[in-house]
Amino acid sequence: MDFVSVIVPCRNERKHIGAFLESLDRQRTDDFDWEIIIADGTSDDGTREILEHRNTPRLVVIDNPAQTVSAGLNTAIRMAKGNIIVRMDCHTEYASDYLQRCVDTLKSTGAENVGGPARTSPRGYLARAIAAAYHSKFSTGGARFHDETYQGWVDTVTYGCWWKATLERLGLFDESLVRNQDDELNLRLVRSGGKIWQSPEIVSWYNPRASLISLFRQYFQYGFWKIPVIRKHRLPASWRHLVPGLFLAANIGLLLLAPFSPLAFRVWGVTTVAYLLVCLLAAAQAAARCGWDLAMVLPIVFAVYHFSYGAGFVYGMLYWPAAGTQPQRLGKAFTGISR
Repeated sequence: MDFVSVIVPCRNERKHIGAFLESLDRQRTDDFDWEIIIADGTSDDGTREILEHRNTPRLVVIDNPAQTVSAGLNTAIRMAKGNIIVRMDCHTEYASDYLQRCVDTLKSTGAENVGGPARTSPRGYLARAIAAAYHSKFSTGGARFHDETYQGWVDTVTYGCWWKATLERLGLFDESLVRNQDDELNLRLVRSGGKIWQSPEIVSWYNPRASLISLFRQYFQYGFWKIPVIRKHRLPASWRHLVPGLFLAANIGLLLLAPFSPLAFRVWGVTTVAYLLVCLLAAAQAAARCGWDLAMVLPIVFAVYHFSYGAGFVYGMLYWPAAGTQPQRLGKAFTGISR
């Protein structure tokens, strides 16, 4: 009989931990038992106290002094009793059949990793705009996991469900990565001959960021930490990961040349106008889908997605070749995450 271990990295999630635990309490499973292992990264906002006083069956809380997602996940995997591992996130709520669907899909498809699309459940005006842009190909490059209806083979998937033996064979998550550890693990899995399957029947709802500042910080880190992944594997997982950084670098180069070259200034002007026009078109498409009241702010949200990721990527291109694999003096702007 299968046994499922749910692993959850967590730090300072007081606002979200209650709804997350309630969605776990609602899980209905038919043919397996399961446990929940939450790796708490020394929360200091009351999260740990909520966990310790929560009467949730199967719940085990462990320490994650490293305070990073990858370290917390690996610690949880090593102590997991299950032969199947399901990763979850405190910023997300899950359908009552989420675990059952994950296990059934893992068995029926023969995939080494399965998951559902990245559905969102925004709260507030800016969160709605951020979610609308998140599901647009213009902001995120058309990754399949942004498509709520897509079913089939993918290069990465939201969260994940694996046989524990698969994770052990891959060597678990790369603890040198603060961000992008999921994508990097999936890249190793695919390049070792494994397959990843997405099923829209595996349902969860992610609570996106609710401010442009927090969105900028999030995607700046994604761009920055993409560089060590590319350096490690000598090739990006997808060429879409390169576009924001290359676009920003090209604009910076053209602006630096503009005082000395009228041609460079004209090229920069043409690309800027073209970008703004495409941004407005994408905003109209997203607003038609998610609400016309978002139309005015969506171009700004798209720009934040692109320029934050691009800025992190460009800075990473400068930083990582000198730092190697052991970064020094990285502040919270690069490592500070809440989960």
